[in-house]
Amino acid sequence: MRKIGIIREGKVPPDARTPLTPKQCREVMEQFPVQVVAEPSNVRSFTDTEYRSEGVELTTDLTDCEVLMGVKEVPIDQLIPEKTYLFFSHTVKKQPYNRRLLQAILEKRIRLIDYEKLTDAMGDRLIAFGFYAGLVGAHNAIWTYARRTGTFSLPRMKDCHDYAEVKQAYAKTKLPPLRIVLTGGGRVAAGAIRNLHDLGIQQVSPPDFLQKDFDKPVFTQLFAQDYVQHREGPRIFNKKHFYAHGEEYISVFEPYARRADIFINAIYYDQRAPRFFTLSDMARPGFKIGVVADVSCDIGADASMPVTLRPSTIADPVYGVNRQTGAECAPFQPDAVDVMAIDNLPSELPRDASEFFGQQLIDNILPELLLKENSAVIERAVITENGQLTPQYQYLSDYVAASVT
Repeated sequence: MRKIGIIREGKVPPDARTPLTPKQCREVMEQFPVQVVAEPSNVRSFTDTEYRSEGVELTTDLTDCEVLMGVKEVPIDQLIPEKTYLFFSHTVKKQPYNRRLLQAILEKRIRLIDYEKLTDAMGDRLIAFGFYAGLVGAHNAIWTYARRTGTFSLPRMKDCHDYAEVKQAYAKTKLPPLRIVLTGGGRVAAGAIRNLHDLGIQQVSPPDFLQKDFDKPVFTQLFAQDYVQHREGPRIFNKKHFYAHGEEYISVFEPYARRADIFINAIYYDQRAPRFFTLSDMARPGFKIGVVADVSCDIGADASMPVTLRPSTIADPVYGVNRQTGAECAPFQPDAVDVMAIDNLPSELPRDASEFFGQQLIDNILPELLLKENSAVIERAVITENGQLTPQYQYLSDYVAASVT
């Protein structure tokens, strides 16, 4: 019988998520011709005892497993040669910090399947943590505003057992009439909207957000046609044209920046598109946004906004950016914008996020991996095999050939 091993997360800082919960491991063994074992872990949000209670063997020896599954990048010294691994490798965009990891994977003749590249025929991802990134990110945006203003309080999600406990806190919380602008329309935005609804925040249309006053907390959701405009003036918005020719568009986000207290960014940003706002915009007296929750966490000179200077962390979630200089400063200052840019948000709610991810794995991926001899879904996601980059990832050749600095 084929054997799958759930590996212990080894990346530092540690990640408490898992690709399959204990109950899901049992479900997999009942549904597929496979045995699932788990490496013991004192970091994982589900205890070893929970795995044992579902009939999952705990073992430190995974050498007889054909497939090994984790979440984050596997430390090089923990990679077992000539195995099939599934995890988020963060290499397909030539991330410099993981060049040595991909080199080692090739040296060890590992078949690497990257979750990020598991897509359907249209290119849409079949498995992701994005929904929980949005859900946690929206909560953190409100938490940051609470710290900034002192008008109410919320717990950190990382300090709660699960989302049910978080919602109990929401039931006891009365929010002031704050105003939130949310950008994006994908999984991340859907998670944010779920959280804002659970907080009792009413959704309003973009025109009402700009034109009306409210005595209760509200948010509006913006799509590309709401915050960009062709540089030649108003015209019928064509999404395909915008995505193909983003450099021809300008931002018309300013009216929202003058009305919103909080900005939650959940878009996939293309560097050809305009930034939402500039440092000059932020320094103007009418700029009202005090909290930016950049769930997308785009970093660098060409990112979607100038305040996301670096990722923040779960341990230290917020930093300030001076409105006049654009320099980083202490958070919660009157002349600063507070930035929450945690790049591993689902790790704050690891049990719920793991259950969500594992169900996608069972429904969308394991049938392809375990029951089909030649799966196009799996083939599209295989980065390396037999010590070589696969044909669709040959563009990484220069990346792996370069020396590690």
